Amino acid sequence: MDNNKSINILAIESSCDDTSAAVLKDGVVLSNLVATQKVHELYGGVVPEMASRAHMQNIIPVVDVALKQAGVDKKDINAVAFTQAPGLIGSLLVGACFAKSYAQALNIPLISVHHMQAHVLAHFIEDPKPQFPFLCLTVSGGHTQVVLCRSHLDMEVLGETIDDAAGEAFDKVAKMLGLPYPGGPMVDKLAKEGNPHAFSFPLSDMKGYDFSFSGLKTAVLYFLQNERKKDPDFAEKNMKDICASVQHTIIKMLLNKLKKAAKELGINQVGIAGGVSANSGLRQALTDTGKEMGWDVYIPKFEYCTDNAAMIGITGYYKYLQGDFTDLSISPTARATWS
Repeated sequence: MDNNKSINILAIESSCDDTSAAVLKDGVVLSNLVATQKVHELYGGVVPEMASRAHMQNIIPVVDVALKQAGVDKKDINAVAFTQAPGLIGSLLVGACFAKSYAQALNIPLISVHHMQAHVLAHFIEDPKPQFPFLCLTVSGGHTQVVLCRSHLDMEVLGETIDDAAGEAFDKVAKMLGLPYPGGPMVDKLAKEGNPHAFSFPLSDMKGYDFSFSGLKTAVLYFLQNERKKDPDFAEKNMKDICASVQHTIIKMLLNKLKKAAKELGINQVGIAGGVSANSGLRQALTDTGKEMGWDVYIPKFEYCTDNAAMIGITGYYKYLQGDFTDLSISPTARATWS
């Protein structure tokens, strides 16, 4: 590799219902485009077949615009990075097939990226950046993990949810309350005006650094059923307080494990990542906890918290520096471990 030559990475993210493409030059984001799919709102959740069809429609124009905004010609791309796992298999296939074809046509390296590792490395897109070792709480609709990061590519999952992810808990509670999809952001919005101590819900206490949110979902369900028997309009009358109380409980469960890991490992570099890290309550609570614990806290911009190709690109960049390329025979995987 010519050390004087710029490294231009084209990145593709298509793990769920957002089609995203980004172009990075020497680890700097030049463009980061995301095409969202509003159609899923009609069904209260992502419809896999519809998502993959929309990816097929969106991927070429999204990549084209990303290249134009970056001012980079396709012949100057040095490698293509793409999300290989985890996610919806149909959606992943669209991105993987496009990335393989693009890399093969230009005779350039192909780089496979694990979606959750990319969420962690979103911290290295812009300054300030964590110093190693650092702990990252990755929180999304499908994952909840405490990750120890020793270097850009050396990470260990210390603990994770044994059942439901925190993002799923937010969405399921929102559905119980009759809130529109996506429910998590709606709970966060309503919680801002509610009393987080209005109602008490149980905190699960798993061994080690693992999480469990299924018990909380069940507790909220029974709570609403019992209260609605007394007053059918209970949820509507107390919506803000319920949202605030549930959010407070989820955040407390998340931060309890993070504090435990930071204390036991003696680490003061702490960050959050993943779609749920866009939650305003969690961001504020982590900031407050950081001050209390003496942590250096790192929180990515909102645009780098949700699914985006820039995080795939920054991971691809560090893999490129290590010569960590993948074969064209690689296949997408709906579920995969990565540490």
